Amino acid sequence: MSGSTAFYQVEPHDRIHGELRVPGDKSVSHRAMMLGGIAEGITEVEGFLASADCLSTLNAMRQMGVAIEQSDAGRVRLTGVGLHGLQAPAGPLDMGNAGTAMRLSMGLLAGQGFDSVLVGDASLTRRPMERAAAPLRLMQARIDTTNGRPPVHLYGGQSLIGCEHDLQVASAQVKSAILLAGLYAQGTTTVLEHAITRDHTERMLQAFGVPVAVTPGRVALSSVSRLRATRIEVPGDISSAAFFLVAGALAATHGLIIRRVGMNPTRTGVVDILRAMGADIRVHALPDAGREPVADLEVYASELRGITIPEHLVPLAIDEFPVLFVAAAAAKGETLLRGAAELRVKESDRIAAMAEGLTRLGVEVEPYPDGLRIVGGPMSGGEIDSLGDHRIAMAFVIASLRASGPLTIKDVENVGTSYPDFVPAARAVGLKVERHS
Repeated sequence: MSGSTAFYQVEPHDRIHGELRVPGDKSVSHRAMMLGGIAEGITEVEGFLASADCLSTLNAMRQMGVAIEQSDAGRVRLTGVGLHGLQAPAGPLDMGNAGTAMRLSMGLLAGQGFDSVLVGDASLTRRPMERAAAPLRLMQARIDTTNGRPPVHLYGGQSLIGCEHDLQVASAQVKSAILLAGLYAQGTTTVLEHAITRDHTERMLQAFGVPVAVTPGRVALSSVSRLRATRIEVPGDISSAAFFLVAGALAATHGLIIRRVGMNPTRTGVVDILRAMGADIRVHALPDAGREPVADLEVYASELRGITIPEHLVPLAIDEFPVLFVAAAAAKGETLLRGAAELRVKESDRIAAMAEGLTRLGVEVEPYPDGLRIVGGPMSGGEIDSLGDHRIAMAFVIASLRASGPLTIKDVENVGTSYPDFVPAARAVGLKVERHS
């Protein structure tokens, strides 16, 4: 929880329209900084998301000796130091609120020749890190967590050994940490998955010239001698687009267009779920951004209906559920989500936070350990505590499109971790939201 005094005041409104472009993909931006930093040569990144989370990764790479030039237009130029060229940082590496940055850094740093310490803010310090530390220890990494959470201490000079990992938790962050450590391990590193998770790391490793063998449910790589610098175009973040997809489905009578959104098939669960609920979403494919598929998304207001969300789509939409819960609250009938216990250990307990907030607005909600049952119906105004969680805060702004009264959304400072310009973007398409400090 950030505990900030910043809040949103949102007036009810039932009509939006226009077009917008969402910020660059956060997952791709993190990975571009890490892999560009250990490549040989100059990597140029277009569309980098200059949010607090991604800047934590950028600054960490700088502290380890990577020369990075950044422009206001989302362009970043990294002079890579090579696979074994990172230097010991002068102090702890502060990951802020970024769980992705911390877990991926654990994999990157496990095979270095120096010790390092990863720290974060109060919210990140409550999040579990053993899920990444445990498989890295099987590779002979020396890692200490603090009661399973940050700070995380990594001890350098270890000879990592490649091995096979059978992932019991569907987590792209854990998979990515293992693969990054595998760059430094003797032999082959293999990850077996029982559910599909984001594959940005596999795609980007291939872009940097690393041979990665990908078959259904299995990813494998062997240690390499070098990564080749490349050019990375970061597409729009579908997790940020999700807020406007739901807004459009609720209130874009004449349509809303979201430009150049990343459509990686491991990330499009939000589109599949909204379409199953009756949303009119039209996908206009564009040429790929590097190895990532991209499209313009066009969405129109439609009558949503409650559904039982297929469990295989859960990991493909795990970050989008806060706003999907708003869609469910506005839908006709009952929506049921199970198999999403991962939501309990995000920036907040998102199941509890959304259940509490929707209940305050008069929605019938039943929480489960791994999901929610939501019965759609009228929503009132009221005061919502976002618990310092950026996605909770933004989701309740979208709820204003069906609320009968004003909403006050507290503790919104951390929206800057993923979508620094959310309020101007929301206002540009017709939402009546103001930020107050």
